[in-house]
Amino acid sequence: MDEIVKMEHVYQYNEMMGQETLHPLVSVIDFSKCPKARHARRMYGFYCVFLKDVKCGDMRYGRHYYDYQEGTLVFMAPGQVVEVEVKDKPQVPPKGRALLFHPDLLRGTSLGRNIAGYTFFSYEVNEALHLSEQERQVVMDCLQNIQSELKHAIDKHSRTLIVSNIELLLNY
Repeated sequence: MDEIVKMEHVYQYNEMMGQETLHPLVSVIDFSKCPKARHARRMYGFYCVFLKDVKCGDMRYGRHYYDYQEGTLVFMAPGQVVEVEVKDKPQVPPKGRALLFHPDLLRGTSLGRNIAGYTFFSYEVNEALHLSEQERQVVMDCLQNIQSELKHAIDKHSRTLIVSNIELLLNY
């Protein structure tokens, strides 16, 4: 069994993916600008929402395989173990987006108080959310809004906008 690589901070994921950290508590990643996926078991200390535009391996979430197909959203909560098994030869280049946010970003917000109610972050759910083109566009708009805020100095107003866009994405 492979060792579990623990990543407690968003910047660690950014470093692994060769991306600049614009904010220590939140990041939007464009996988097309990242290296190809490697087989690994990981446990994150932050929330992850992955929008996959290509299947680049099989994903084991907890003890079960996840319905991890092209055009899906995948959700992970802090402390959960995920394993991506890359079997295809040659490797498929990654494509899609990721939203990473640390629980500290949500502290003192309504989303922070209610995040446990979003059951798609649970191991009990092993079906990915398959998106229509319209739904995908809403997700992309939310990610773009968050990315735009990250390019500026973060203040209380920016944090509110970022958390609001995360909440909009999760509610949609």
